[in-house]
Amino acid sequence: MTGYIPFGSDSSGGFLDGKMLVATPSMQDERFARTVIYICAHSADGAMGIVVNQPAKNIRFPDLLKQLGVIDGVSDMRAPRGAPIRIVNGGPVESGRGFVLHTNDVFIDNSTMPIEDNICLTATLDILRSIAIGEGPEQALLALGYAGWGAGQLEREIQANGWLHCDADSALLFDDKVETKYTRALRKLGIEPGLFSRDAGHA
Repeated sequence: MTGYIPFGSDSSGGFLDGKMLVATPSMQDERFARTVIYICAHSADGAMGIVVNQPAKNIRFPDLLKQLGVIDGVSDMRAPRGAPIRIVNGGPVESGRGFVLHTNDVFIDNSTMPIEDNICLTATLDILRSIAIGEGPEQALLALGYAGWGAGQLEREIQANGWLHCDADSALLFDDKVETKYTRALRKLGIEPGLFSRDAGHA
């Protein structure tokens, strides 16, 4: 994890910072089939987001902290201040890097990027150290990798009916009912999943 976060956040001009992308059946890229993605940054230069409904398998948070040198062992880690930290496959770009999506009750100068409302993104080890000593944010999600789009790419995918978008909420971002996030995101749009077809329109 480093201090670098791709793309600057710019919520003007109809950009989708702080929104959820929901893949439609028309999504051509199998890596994003049935995904729900929180958009962290979107501007004319491109977009960056975190997939929130693909759990990382066979990775335990204490083991990851030990591997990164944040703690020496499980006994060094205190109980989280909020809910247990979940680890997800955040996207295919830089899957060896970690990004922590979290509530804004913890803010690290020169590292934490505010997104929308009370949600932030931090990509440095400082946030993991805070979590490890029991002083982390109330809610957090650790993503390995991210989803990225070049200039105009996300807009073209939306126009091709690859994505719908809806407002984010804390449950879609942080709760542990990962297997229902796709269904719940569709229902926020008034869509019943069983009736969802490849002819889906725009949100």
